[in-house]
Amino acid sequence: MTPITLKPLIASLAAATIGSAALVTPANAGGSISLHLEPKNAKQEQAMRAGLTIYAIVNAVENGSIKQNGNNNSAGLAQIGQGNLGIVHQEGDDHTGTLVQNGDNNACGLFQFGKATNADVEQNGNSETCTTVTFGW
Repeated sequence: MTPITLKPLIASLAAATIGSAALVTPANAGGSISLHLEPKNAKQEQAMRAGLTIYAIVNAVENGSIKQNGNNNSAGLAQIGQGNLGIVHQEGDDHTGTLVQNGDNNACGLFQFGKATNADVEQNGNSETCTTVTFGW
């Protein structure tokens, strides 16, 4: 008599169970990606600061601003020092973002697009420049 091997049968049943569970479970389609940019030399710093300054001029920003287009967004901006430029701009829904600047002559922009992103940026020191861009889906 030939012995019956249960391993292939058990493996097949396990694969079928896992596969069928994937068919009835809704996919989690949410996610986000974030890019934090800091210039590495004076030329890059000047270019980034110029871009932030142009944004500030177009949007009538003097030292800092929070601009939100969407629903259920929350944002904060804290500046401790002189001559800082801080921008928090949110497009879409359910974003949370904060920007804190400690020091003088800092420039930073936090830009959030899509939905449900969460970003916190902190600058410490003087004459620092950065930009953070997040995209959520």
